[in-house]
Amino acid sequence: MTSRAEALTIVREYVKNENLVRHMLAVEAAMRHYARLLGEDEEIWGLAGLLHDFDWEIHPSLEHHPQDGAPILRERGLPEVVIEAVLSHANHTGVPRQTRMQKALYACDEITGLITAVTLVRPSKSIRDVTAKSIKNKWKDKAFAAGAKREEIEQATQEFGVELWEHAGNVLAAMQAQAQELGLGGVPA
Repeated sequence: MTSRAEALTIVREYVKNENLVRHMLAVEAAMRHYARLLGEDEEIWGLAGLLHDFDWEIHPSLEHHPQDGAPILRERGLPEVVIEAVLSHANHTGVPRQTRMQKALYACDEITGLITAVTLVRPSKSIRDVTAKSIKNKWKDKAFAAGAKREEIEQATQEFGVELWEHAGNVLAAMQAQAQELGLGGVPA
């Protein structure tokens, strides 16, 4: 099995945009959080979160991402269960989300972007100052973080079987625990 360090090497090899790296780290944090909550394999779930968008810069279109990244992951020895989760996080691949890990990855992907956006508009720029209520308030403003696909987030949490605001709180807690690594530790006063 590939280790987290090896997976991070793959990410750093293929991804130069630091915001994209931070997005993948945020999804990894959320996936590890859920694995712990559900008694699942934290390493496997973490790998799926960390690698889900590793090929976006080399395959920046739906015709190629993530399906053209799968052979790279296979060459690197990633477990097929991780590759299947990566493939299932994109609706257009036709790979159905059947396992809890696949559904969790889909549910954690988009919402991390919304939580990051909520953080970055706070004066402190610290995720520690964000609450589930502040996410809910920004959710209602459709002009805010318009790229965060709210319908997809709702569908994903439904598929995963977690209530939307409970899910937002879980992902927020996971991201707060990794604030510094995600670049969301805030600005010095």
